[in-house]
Amino acid sequence: MESRKVLEPREVAAGDVMLEASGIDKSYPTPLGPLVVLHDLDLKVMRGTILAIVGVSGVGKSTLLNILGTLDHADAGRLAVRGVPIQDMGERELANLRARKLGFVFQFHHLLPEFTAEENVMMPLLIAGASQTSARSRAHEALSLVGLHERRLHRPSALSGGEAQRVAVARAIAPEPDLILADEPSGNLDTASADHLHELLATLAHDQHRTLVVVTHNDRLARTADRVLTLRDGRLWPSAE
Repeated sequence: MESRKVLEPREVAAGDVMLEASGIDKSYPTPLGPLVVLHDLDLKVMRGTILAIVGVSGVGKSTLLNILGTLDHADAGRLAVRGVPIQDMGERELANLRARKLGFVFQFHHLLPEFTAEENVMMPLLIAGASQTSARSRAHEALSLVGLHERRLHRPSALSGGEAQRVAVARAIAPEPDLILADEPSGNLDTASADHLHELLATLAHDQHRTLVVVTHNDRLARTADRVLTLRDGRLWPSAE
């Protein structure tokens, strides 16, 4: 197996709050009246930690993650990334925040099939305005970190499911985001590939001081987290040991 590149840890300020949400409400209209998904929800995530959010299907975990990632809007409440409030940002500012400060990993890798692994990882960097040279260099670094530098010129169809998902992780971390949001990142993988991905995510948080919020049904992934919260009745609760 190809060895992973180890990067120097970044400086971390003790007690640094990466993400803070307060009073988050979200509901959807139905013929029978509003369906309340999130109600007066509070959350604080410290830098360099992994938070796992668990809960039964349909409880609103993905909705919460989308709100935290500014892909969806809360009906009420406040959200701040590194102390910067986002509720008053316009769409251009939010797009810039997502491009430069946030990374996303979903259950399905969503790689562009006509591009190589390297090109897929370069894409968000180029969109954010990086030069071809800079984007390629950072893509090489990110793919080395996830153990796929030798597979960088392969298209998604030539990669295994676990490899494709690791490319998706490389794409998420290539812009060096402050916060990575992952929605069932190992839900489509076999046990061995899932365990490999879980180890990688733990390395990113604890060795690289990146912050991860992970929605998952996978108990093995949840056990790698520094904190596990259960979404129930619209709020987050400490999970039972």
